[in-house]
Amino acid sequence: MNAQQIRRELRNDPSVELRRRRAIIGLSLVGMAAMAPVCLLQTGLVRHLPDLPVRGVDSDGANLSDTAYRLGIPDGTLALASLAANIPVAAWGGAERAREQPWLSLGAAAKAVGDAVGAGSYFWQMLTGREPWCPYCITAALAIFGIAGLTLAEAATAIPALPPAKRQ
Repeated sequence: MNAQQIRRELRNDPSVELRRRRAIIGLSLVGMAAMAPVCLLQTGLVRHLPDLPVRGVDSDGANLSDTAYRLGIPDGTLALASLAANIPVAAWGGAERAREQPWLSLGAAAKAVGDAVGAGSYFWQMLTGREPWCPYCITAALAIFGIAGLTLAEAATAIPALPPAKRQ
Protein backbone atom coordinates (compact mmCIF):
# COMPACT_ATOMS: atom_id res chain seq x y z
CA MET A 1 0.00 0.00 0.00
CA ASN A 2 1.45 3.37 -0.96
CA ALA A 3 1.51 6.58 1.08
CA GLN A 4 -1.43 8.15 -0.76
CA GLN A 5 -3.64 5.10 -0.15
CA ILE A 6 -2.75 4.96 3.54
CA ARG A 7 -3.36 8.70 3.96
CA ARG A 8 -6.69 8.51 2.13
CA GLU A 9 -7.91 5.50 4.11
CA LEU A 10 -6.76 6.73 7.52
CA ARG A 11 -8.34 10.13 7.01
CA ASN A 12 -11.49 9.33 5.06
CA ASP A 13 -12.46 5.65 5.12
CA PRO A 14 -15.80 5.29 6.93
CA SER A 15 -15.35 1.58 7.75
CA VAL A 16 -16.03 0.35 11.25
CA GLU A 17 -12.45 -0.94 11.42
CA LEU A 18 -10.94 2.50 10.95
CA ARG A 19 -13.52 4.16 13.18
CA ARG A 20 -12.42 1.75 15.93
CA ARG A 21 -8.76 2.55 15.35
CA ARG A 22 -9.50 6.30 15.41
CA ALA A 23 -11.30 5.75 18.71
CA ILE A 24 -8.21 3.93 20.03
CA ILE A 25 -6.12 6.98 19.14
CA GLY A 26 -8.62 9.31 20.82
CA LEU A 27 -8.82 7.19 23.98
CA SER A 28 -5.02 6.94 24.07
CA LEU A 29 -4.80 10.73 24.00
CA VAL A 30 -7.39 11.01 26.80
CA GLY A 31 -5.41 8.51 28.88
CA MET A 32 -2.18 10.37 28.16
CA ALA A 33 -3.78 13.66 29.24
CA ALA A 34 -4.78 12.00 32.52
CA MET A 35 -1.33 10.48 33.08
CA ALA A 36 0.70 13.59 32.20
CA PRO A 37 0.02 15.31 35.56
CA VAL A 38 0.74 12.03 37.36
CA CYS A 39 4.13 11.87 35.61
CA LEU A 40 4.84 15.45 36.64
CA LEU A 41 4.08 14.58 40.27
CA GLN A 42 5.94 11.28 40.32
CA THR A 43 9.11 12.78 38.86
CA GLY A 44 9.14 15.91 41.05
CA LEU A 45 8.19 18.50 38.45
CA VAL A 46 5.13 19.42 40.53
CA ARG A 47 4.58 18.90 44.26
CA HIS A 48 0.81 18.41 44.38
CA LEU A 49 -2.09 17.41 42.13
CA PRO A 50 -5.42 19.14 42.54
CA ASP A 51 -8.19 16.81 43.68
CA LEU A 52 -11.94 16.69 43.82
CA PRO A 53 -13.24 17.67 47.25
CA VAL A 54 -14.55 14.16 47.89
CA ARG A 55 -13.71 11.96 50.85
CA GLY A 56 -11.33 9.14 49.89
CA VAL A 57 -9.84 11.00 46.91
CA ASP A 58 -6.10 11.55 47.32
CA SER A 59 -4.21 11.60 44.03
CA ASP A 60 -0.95 12.48 45.74
CA GLY A 61 -1.31 9.55 48.13
CA ALA A 62 -2.11 7.09 45.35
CA ASN A 63 0.61 8.24 42.99
CA LEU A 64 3.35 8.64 45.57
CA SER A 65 2.70 5.29 47.25
CA ASP A 66 5.20 2.44 47.30
CA THR A 67 2.92 0.59 44.87
CA ALA A 68 3.39 3.35 42.29
CA TYR A 69 7.18 2.83 42.34
CA ARG A 70 7.37 -0.95 42.90
CA LEU A 71 8.83 -1.67 39.44
CA GLY A 72 11.72 0.72 40.04
CA ILE A 73 10.15 3.34 37.79
CA PRO A 74 7.08 5.51 38.40
CA ASP A 75 4.03 3.70 37.10
CA GLY A 76 2.60 6.88 35.58
CA THR A 77 5.56 7.13 33.22
CA LEU A 78 4.99 3.55 32.08
CA ALA A 79 1.27 4.14 31.58
CA LEU A 80 1.95 7.30 29.59
CA ALA A 81 4.49 5.54 27.36
CA SER A 82 2.18 2.57 26.82
CA LEU A 83 -0.74 4.80 25.89
CA ALA A 84 1.51 6.71 23.49
CA ALA A 85 2.60 3.45 21.87
CA ASN A 86 -1.02 2.69 20.96
CA ILE A 87 -1.13 5.65 18.58
CA PRO A 88 1.32 4.50 15.88
CA VAL A 89 0.05 0.94 16.21
CA ALA A 90 -3.54 2.08 15.62
CA ALA A 91 -2.44 4.25 12.69
CA TRP A 92 -0.46 1.41 11.07
CA GLY A 93 -1.96 0.10 7.85
CA GLY A 94 -5.12 0.62 5.88
CA ALA A 95 -8.73 -0.35 6.34
CA GLU A 96 -8.10 -4.05 5.63
CA ARG A 97 -5.20 -4.43 8.06
CA ALA A 98 -6.93 -7.06 10.23
CA ARG A 99 -7.28 -9.29 7.17
CA GLU A 100 -3.97 -8.36 5.52
CA GLN A 101 -1.79 -8.17 8.65
CA PRO A 102 -3.64 -10.25 11.24
CA TRP A 103 -0.62 -10.63 13.52
CA LEU A 104 -0.44 -6.85 13.95
CA SER A 105 -4.07 -6.74 15.05
CA LEU A 106 -3.57 -9.68 17.41
CA GLY A 107 -0.41 -8.12 18.85
CA ALA A 108 -2.24 -4.83 19.47
CA ALA A 109 -5.01 -6.74 21.24
CA ALA A 110 -2.55 -8.71 23.39
CA LYS A 111 -0.80 -5.49 24.45
CA ALA A 112 -4.10 -3.76 25.20
CA VAL A 113 -5.39 -6.68 27.26
CA GLY A 114 -2.14 -6.68 29.25
CA ASP A 115 -2.54 -2.95 29.86
CA ALA A 116 -6.14 -3.52 30.96
CA VAL A 117 -5.08 -6.20 33.44
CA GLY A 118 -2.55 -3.79 34.94
CA ALA A 119 -5.08 -0.94 35.08
CA GLY A 120 -7.63 -3.30 36.59
CA SER A 121 -5.18 -4.25 39.32
CA TYR A 122 -4.67 -0.63 40.31
CA PHE A 123 -8.41 0.04 40.10
CA TRP A 124 -9.04 -2.97 42.36
CA GLN A 125 -6.62 -1.55 44.94
CA MET A 126 -8.61 1.69 44.99
CA LEU A 127 -11.91 -0.19 45.15
CA THR A 128 -10.78 -2.31 48.10
CA GLY A 129 -9.35 0.66 50.00
CA ARG A 130 -5.70 -0.39 49.76
CA GLU A 131 -4.98 2.80 47.80
CA PRO A 132 -6.84 6.11 47.82
CA TRP A 133 -9.04 7.09 44.89
CA CYS A 134 -7.29 8.95 42.07
CA PRO A 135 -9.43 10.60 39.36
CA TYR A 136 -6.41 10.79 37.03
CA CYS A 137 -5.84 7.05 37.35
CA ILE A 138 -9.53 6.24 36.96
CA THR A 139 -9.73 8.30 33.77
CA ALA A 140 -6.68 6.54 32.33
CA ALA A 141 -8.00 3.12 33.39
CA LEU A 142 -11.34 3.74 31.69
CA ALA A 143 -9.51 4.77 28.51
CA ILE A 144 -7.36 1.62 28.72
CA PHE A 145 -10.42 -0.61 29.19
CA GLY A 146 -12.04 1.01 26.14
CA ILE A 147 -8.90 0.49 24.07
CA ALA A 148 -8.81 -3.19 25.05
CA GLY A 149 -12.40 -3.67 23.93
CA LEU A 150 -11.76 -1.97 20.61
CA THR A 151 -8.64 -4.02 19.90
CA LEU A 152 -10.43 -7.25 20.78
CA ALA A 153 -13.08 -6.41 18.19
CA GLU A 154 -10.34 -6.03 15.57
CA ALA A 155 -8.68 -9.24 16.73
CA ALA A 156 -11.94 -11.08 16.16
CA THR A 157 -11.74 -9.98 12.52
CA ALA A 158 -8.07 -10.96 12.30
CA ILE A 159 -8.38 -14.51 13.61
CA PRO A 160 -10.12 -15.95 10.52
CA ALA A 161 -7.46 -14.27 8.35
CA LEU A 162 -4.60 -16.18 9.97
CA PRO A 163 -2.88 -18.63 7.67
CA PRO A 164 -3.97 -22.21 8.26
CA ALA A 165 -1.67 -24.28 10.42
CA LYS A 166 0.59 -26.60 8.47
CA ARG A 167 -0.18 -30.22 9.07
CA GLN A 168 2.56 -32.81 9.12
